[in-house]
Amino acid sequence: MSKVSEYRHRITLQKQVEIVDDEGFPSTDGDWSDWATVWAAVEPLSTNRLTTFVAAAAVNAENTIIVRIRYRPGVTADMRVKYGNRIFDIDHLIDVDERHRELQLVCREVVNGG
Repeated sequence: MSKVSEYRHRITLQKQVEIVDDEGFPSTDGDWSDWATVWAAVEPLSTNRLTTFVAAAAVNAENTIIVRIRYRPGVTADMRVKYGNRIFDIDHLIDVDERHRELQLVCREVVNGG
């Protein structure tokens, strides 16, 4: 379990706004809206973690970070992380030991604002 002092970065989880197109079908091609702003630990992907993730999921390590937050129901890989002026897509969610205490978000930076 992480110490409270490790969560020293402020991030915003964003969810894509669902819009209805001209024919009445839902689409998620709309804007992003803030879903929750939380305290987090933001860490670059270390060499040990990189080896594990590349072997398991072929994650491109360039501009990849781990964001650790307290467990929060409703967080999905369809969301993204706003950290300062930077935007990160969530590639993987890990519920550490499936204990619902901490979520690790493996995130990849969006180039050109996504």
